[in-house]
Amino acid sequence: MAQVRGCNFPDRLLYDVPSHTWYAPEADGIVRAGMTPVAVALAREVLVFTPRRVGSSFERGRSFATIESAKWVGAVRAAFDGSIVAVNETLIARPTIANEDCYEAGWLLRVRPADAGWRAALTTGQAAADAYEAWMEQEAFAGCGKQ
Repeated sequence: MAQVRGCNFPDRLLYDVPSHTWYAPEADGIVRAGMTPVAVALAREVLVFTPRRVGSSFERGRSFATIESAKWVGAVRAAFDGSIVAVNETLIARPTIANEDCYEAGWLLRVRPADAGWRAALTTGQAAADAYEAWMEQEAFAGCGKQ
């Protein structure tokens, strides 16, 4: 697992650094998506999670969910085209789960990619850590838990 300025990035996940989202391929071809700890730190406390509906299609770079915090309201943008197959109903009921466990209990959506090349714009492992370090330096982001 890579760690950058107190933010953990498990090697098994793929990351969309500019959108602060992670993706986890599942055995059935579905991909689970969530917010990185950087997104959670920027939000400070997630208060509302509003996903698009199951069955909805989405396009790369477009919103497939909205997160509200005391600090801001923002779109969670997709890294590839696809459709939503499931939403985290527990997170809708108790959005603060994302603050406690953004990688497991705090996942956002399960999605079906539109094509096999869905991983093309994502990064993982040391490349993800390097990309996050560069982003943190550029944005003067102190790190997770330090905002």
